[in-house]
Amino acid sequence: MTRQGWLRQHGLWVGFVAVLMPLLVILGLQYRSLVALEKTSVAAHRGALRDYLEAVAADVADFYRTTAARALSGLADAVVQQTPPAVAACTPGVPGARLLFTVFMQDETFQGHHFYDPWCQPLASTPDAATVSAIKVAAAPWFILSKKGMVVDATPVTVDERDPEHRFLLKPVTDAASRVIGVAGMVVDTTFFTDTYLPQVVRAHLPRFFPDHVHTNIIVTVRDGRHRLVWSTQPLTGQDSAMSIAFPLLFTDWRLGTQSRSWTPEQWARKHFAMNVSLSILMTLVLLAGIVLALRTAARAMQLSRMQSDFVSNVSHELRTPLASIRVFGEFLHLGRVTDLAKVREYGEYIETESRRLTQLINNILDFSKIESGQKTYQRETVEVDETVAEVLKTLDVRVRQRTGTVVFAAPPASLPPVLADSDAVAQAVMNLLDNAMKYSPADSDIHISLGQHDGYVTIAVRDHGMGVPREEQARIFERFHRVSRGLVHNVKGSGLGLAIVKHIMEAHQGHVTLESAMGRGSTFTLHLPVARAPRLDAALRASVSGARPGDTSTSAVAHPHYTEGPQG
Repeated sequence: MTRQGWLRQHGLWVGFVAVLMPLLVILGLQYRSLVALEKTSVAAHRGALRDYLEAVAADVADFYRTTAARALSGLADAVVQQTPPAVAACTPGVPGARLLFTVFMQDETFQGHHFYDPWCQPLASTPDAATVSAIKVAAAPWFILSKKGMVVDATPVTVDERDPEHRFLLKPVTDAASRVIGVAGMVVDTTFFTDTYLPQVVRAHLPRFFPDHVHTNIIVTVRDGRHRLVWSTQPLTGQDSAMSIAFPLLFTDWRLGTQSRSWTPEQWARKHFAMNVSLSILMTLVLLAGIVLALRTAARAMQLSRMQSDFVSNVSHELRTPLASIRVFGEFLHLGRVTDLAKVREYGEYIETESRRLTQLINNILDFSKIESGQKTYQRETVEVDETVAEVLKTLDVRVRQRTGTVVFAAPPASLPPVLADSDAVAQAVMNLLDNAMKYSPADSDIHISLGQHDGYVTIAVRDHGMGVPREEQARIFERFHRVSRGLVHNVKGSGLGLAIVKHIMEAHQGHVTLESAMGRGSTFTLHLPVARAPRLDAALRASVSGARPGDTSTSAVAHPHYTEGPQG
């Protein structure tokens, strides 16, 4: 097989592979990109969570550092002046403070304590003993420094959280010699932090870092030093915190964390990865299906074009052969070279036979054209099948006599019911089957025609002893222009329309055609025509019309030496 022939035969697969390979490469590259994107998205989401937590923690630290610096500066001035602070020193109040206080240190002793509410109003009574004791413990390190007379640099606000129940922001006060002379401080209001300030700052930062649809999936939590839940934005779902950090200035033993309400970052990444991969595969499959459909359509168009070209070639050959015979025999008669009456009649029969052959071929082409355009119609009438077959055999008489083999027409054992059909169409179907049987079987082999009745159908079977049809070709042999592609069958010229027309005729009559064949053992084509529902004519009336006695079936056989009447089957 040449390279061009191989490409024509396997063009669909070549085109499919040529498109499939780049698609697979692209799909593989896309898969790698999605894997990398999955890892990157997880890292990016975790980075966004960490940035969010650090932003919240930084705002908390800035809030308390700024608040303490503003409130304690006025109290520190009062300590330097050794006088109680004025009420206006911390107006309009200190948010986040539960209690303000000052401690004066002179002569190495605690000289005095002054306590104020968050609006710098002196308290009417001394705070509880636990608070006073906690204040003394918090101020003790500075008292020791004062007692030793040590010089200290300017110190910003410090934090004392040794007692988790009493958290202090402290500002040591020094004299001109940089020695500690007192402490101004504030007791942190933990309830204000968890109930008021923290929810505001947490919710204020969410839109800055996450889209709206992500908010509901993120749960922000605060846990104390014992990992007990202090506060959360939503009820917990039982999952561990995906990420957490410590507060940098105050509440340093607490941890600010996040966890997912339904999907963790890894689960989100895997979900989107699976969805993207599925969409990519689906689009690839759809694209491949479209390409295969386009290639298949192109291949079918090419095959149809090739079959039509073969059809024109074969029909030309089919037309040329009988025309050549008619011309030769016509010239013999025209030139007067034949004077014997018997020869004249013989040549006339040949001319008539070849003319019928031409007529059959032209009828096939015209009928096929009408079938393709949907204009083919049939004139149904009550038909006696045996009579129709006999007429066909009579038409093919001269052609049959050219064979050394015989055509055996087996009459049915009993009278067959008529069928409601177009007599010419049934005759055309039988003629096409007989034409194929004579083409595709040796000239010295017999051809058997048998009639029968089975399951409400009248059957016409044509059996030859020719080459047979391969099993893989039997389903397609009734397609238009289709011819067996291998073996000696392909070398026999033909239009490729005969069996397609036979199938159409049978289906138009609510019947069907079947094939039984084996390579080297011949083929049997059987036409199945439904029995007519109309009442049959009386046998005697039919006999009187045909000129035969009732029950006489001798008209089913053709009286010719080349036809023999054989048993059923």
